Amino acid sequence: MKILVTGGLGFIGSHTVVELQNEGFDVVVIDNLSNSSETVLTGIENITCKKPIFEQIDLREKRAVQKFFQKHSDISGVIHFAASKAVGESVENPLLYYENNIHSLVYILQELQQKNEANFIFSSSCTVYGQAEAMPITENAPIQPAMSPYGNTKQIGEEIIIEVCKVSNINSILLRYFNPIGAHSSAEIGELPIGVPQNLVPFISQTAIGLRQELSVYGNDYPTPDGTCIRDYIHVVDLAKAHVIALQRLLQKKNVEKVETFNLGTGTGSSVLEVITAFEKVSHQKLPYKIVARREGDVVSAYANTDKANRVLGWKANSSLEEALESAWKWEQKVRL
Repeated sequence: MKILVTGGLGFIGSHTVVELQNEGFDVVVIDNLSNSSETVLTGIENITCKKPIFEQIDLREKRAVQKFFQKHSDISGVIHFAASKAVGESVENPLLYYENNIHSLVYILQELQQKNEANFIFSSSCTVYGQAEAMPITENAPIQPAMSPYGNTKQIGEEIIIEVCKVSNINSILLRYFNPIGAHSSAEIGELPIGVPQNLVPFISQTAIGLRQELSVYGNDYPTPDGTCIRDYIHVVDLAKAHVIALQRLLQKKNVEKVETFNLGTGTGSSVLEVITAFEKVSHQKLPYKIVARREGDVVSAYANTDKANRVLGWKANSSLEEALESAWKWEQKVRL
């Protein structure tokens, strides 16, 4: 079966391509290389001994999307990662996020609804919950007002998918994941943001390697045990495997609803300072950091209740925080040294 992975050269996308190819799927990758590199294809090939088909397309270009689906009419499923994904940047440049994240989704769904049958996995986010009222967060938690344009695009994206699936032959699974970190154990692929990292772990590893002078910790006056924000950090390989399981559920028609939703996380929350301490332990590096002002758009705490994914999908995150950080550090060293 041929599977389309949009944003397939990005951090989560590339790891998912690896897991798909390991399971015998033929993969076509669409990426516009705005936050990735074509060299990732080599890393994927080194791991799986197979290079996916690659199409450099900007999904904001409707005609290009139409041409792609005309060329690849035998697509059996789509895993849609392609999106801008930084909370802070979305606050500073909201129109970029609304254009990129919404238009690309709409154009793909327009093509899929013309098919007799279509399977669609959506890369959603725990940001749809806003600041949840209770921890851990279940899939039934109320959708709070978004704290950022990025979070809002994920909320809107889910709403669009639900409405479209009601009136089409598309079946979908929405995967709301928490904070992906780490890298493939081979160190052939990992997180390599262009420019200054917007996420904690690559900023930590780049600081440890000497690329950044010091790490900024955004706020230490939150109502948490050590005053810093709490998140649920999940190893990217565990996350990638969940996408394959979700896709197989749709392909095998095991879904019980047109649209199903699952949280993907570890079920454990870790504060920023706890992550720093854990990284120092596995890397044997002392991290210089400073406390700076809170960052607009950040929630205080977010960690998952993963009972539904464990029970229904038969999936569970297996790697610890330290194992994920160790793989991220191994990747950083390979890239820089």
